[in-house]
Amino acid sequence: QVQLVESGGGLVQAGGSLRLSCAASGRTFSIATMAWFRQFPGQEREFVAASSWRYGPTYYADSKKGRFTISRDSAKNTMYLQMNSLKPEETTVYYCNAQVRSYVYWGRGTQVTVSS
Repeated sequence: QVQLVESGGGLVQAGGSLRLSCAASGRTFSIATMAWFRQFPGQEREFVAASSWRYGPTYYADSKKGRFTISRDSAKNTMYLQMNSLKPEETTVYYCNAQVRSYVYWGRGTQVTVSS
């Protein structure tokens, strides 16, 4: 099994930045890819960015390119999401996941609030 814990969310003004972290534990050697999603009330989870756990490449939703950067520190078993130029409409809960073969593990999420 793999356990994921997100952190780094909080309150930021519009145009500001936050760096989210996703710490993985357990059978981390079995992780193939990790990704960030977000979920707005009443909607399905929305893809933000993804990365191969060991070698790259990285993938982004089109609207996030240039503002969001996904990165990883394999030694710390942690994945990051740097978010710049945040907008109030991006206020929601952000989740990370890890894919191990055909199974996907999820963290509990971290709240990001962008004030106008």
